[in-house]
Amino acid sequence: MEKIRKASHAGSWYTDNPQELAEQLDGWLRAAGLAKSSDVRGVIAPHAGYSYSGRAAAYAFGNIDPTNIFRIFLLGPSHHYYTPKCALSRATVYETPIGDLPIDEEVNDELKATGHFEYMDLRVDEAEHSMEMHLPYLAKVFQGYPVKIVPILVGALSAESEALYGRLLAKYVDDSKNFFSVSSDFCHWGSRFNYMHYDKSHGAIYKSIEVLDKMGMDIIETGDPDAFKQYLSETDNTICGRHPISVFLHMLKNSSTKIKIRFLRYEQSGHCKSMRDSSVSYASAVGKVDG
Repeated sequence: MEKIRKASHAGSWYTDNPQELAEQLDGWLRAAGLAKSSDVRGVIAPHAGYSYSGRAAAYAFGNIDPTNIFRIFLLGPSHHYYTPKCALSRATVYETPIGDLPIDEEVNDELKATGHFEYMDLRVDEAEHSMEMHLPYLAKVFQGYPVKIVPILVGALSAESEALYGRLLAKYVDDSKNFFSVSSDFCHWGSRFNYMHYDKSHGAIYKSIEVLDKMGMDIIETGDPDAFKQYLSETDNTICGRHPISVFLHMLKNSSTKIKIRFLRYEQSGHCKSMRDSSVSYASAVGKVDG
């Protein structure tokens, strides 16, 4: 029995017009001008409305060679639903305006059997935007390829749980047919986010935010989940996908395939110059097999 997760944010966070959406994504992918590489096995990409982060996200998705990939693991943070675990989807299909993506129920069952995953109901699934914002790009890049997805909603995990899920999922990294799409925005700055860290020595507020984010990006590139944890506890940087990123770093640490993360793009939704301003940062990275 087919159970559809509707594209609940289409028509608001991005256009629900299939032709318009396809043209928009094509345009951004072309503008990024990246060569496809079969060594790209994962991405970290933003999940804001496309008018904010669509262009930045193209720098993650533009490198993907869809030829030998059959399964995409989606790791997204939970914005509305609290769980100390990771949750799987009850849907069998995720809809997008430009093509639907079937869920790999076999892998879902395999993960559920570990005893460490729960299911999220369809209401929770459709309320969450973090994975949905990756779907149109994935549908576009994998158009015409028989790919299935494994959406994993990553809850408010402890450091121990991040490491546990990383170990559980590491074996999937060693299968070159698998791909990983990790969803995160970077610094949410301003009083509305209760975060106003400002180091004046870097100049304007937006420059201080950039230094802070780039410090985090550099640490993610080292692949060290403990150093990333340390950075978060020292700076409190409001990286909403910190748990999915941490799980991904633990996965890479525990797999035999060596994958190196590299950031290709960084943008901010606006340039904060006064304490009344606010902005969200967007960073796009690829995870590439390392020689």
